[in-house]
Amino acid sequence: MAQQQCSPRGAKRARLLGDGRRSEAEALGAEAAGAAEDAALERPPITPLQRLCEPRASGGAGASKKDLNLLVQHGLHCVEGAAFTPLRKLRQIEGLSEDRARAISEAACRMVGGHMVSALAMMQVRQSVVRLTTGAGQLDGLLRGGVETGQITELFGESRSGKTQICHTLCVACQLGVENGGAASKALYIDTEGTFRPERLQSIAARFGLDPEEALENVTYARAYCTDHQSDLLAEAAALFSESRYALLVVDSATGIFRTEYSGRGELAERQQALNGFFRKLRLLADQYGLAVVVTNQVMSSPDGGPAYMGPQVQPVGGHVIAHASQVRLAIRKGKGRNRICKVVDSPDTREAEAGFMISIGGIVDAEQ
Repeated sequence: MAQQQCSPRGAKRARLLGDGRRSEAEALGAEAAGAAEDAALERPPITPLQRLCEPRASGGAGASKKDLNLLVQHGLHCVEGAAFTPLRKLRQIEGLSEDRARAISEAACRMVGGHMVSALAMMQVRQSVVRLTTGAGQLDGLLRGGVETGQITELFGESRSGKTQICHTLCVACQLGVENGGAASKALYIDTEGTFRPERLQSIAARFGLDPEEALENVTYARAYCTDHQSDLLAEAAALFSESRYALLVVDSATGIFRTEYSGRGELAERQQALNGFFRKLRLLADQYGLAVVVTNQVMSSPDGGPAYMGPQVQPVGGHVIAHASQVRLAIRKGKGRNRICKVVDSPDTREAEAGFMISIGGIVDAEQ
């Protein structure tokens, strides 16, 4: 089925030309008139760090270029990043005086705002939240329209249950127009298990009527090889999100490397603390840039067990740390034949329920009846 391509400029041009009733000159004129709107669509929804250089009397922090460089070196690429960073962390930045750190923190918080608001105002904000289609109508219905931006969604399940395939489909779907279940934006895929396949993106793009080469160009890929590298990639991601508009961050999987580097009960507490720090960074990225953060998680055998007729019992890795860090938790398992089943385990606005889907050449589709 043909859908709108990712490029806002190209999509607008196609709409302006319409069914041929408008001349090329009229279309070009209208396109020129909307150039500013196009540029706004391509910019990330953040406050530039340079705003902190404004005088304190004007609401800024009076920061210098050297101060901004220090913030960037510590992974803070926008005013929102400075506002969401504790003052004690800003004070720890070498080269930044305590007075300047406090001024930056106070100015950033004033610029970002968002303190106390009414529930009505919050409802209006919620109504404008973008949701990314999974490619399967039944699964979208279960998720009230798709994967929500601005929050962390966890997919956990056994190997070959379909977690990675959902992630690949979302990477292409986020490039669609908002009216078609996308966000007209790019995606970042952090791969820790070596399961990313660009050729899958090509076949999924063909299904959605997107240009395969353009679809690949709009997905940024990074391979993580250790937990430190995996965490450092988030700092690089912040710089990326500050330069261009991204709507999706995928980490597949979030726990795989942590399980191999931290082994045994003796290192369990240290592993959980490291995982907590990693998910804290994911949470900040989702808040600052309005991203849909999708993480996959491995499972392990449940010590509680269960009746033999119910099959093997498993539970997600990470315990309470990941359970509290994720806003939506989805359990993925195999069904009959080629079908897969997704169950909502935890969500602030969706009841526990299930929906079927199937993996096809074109990505995730509705399950066979």
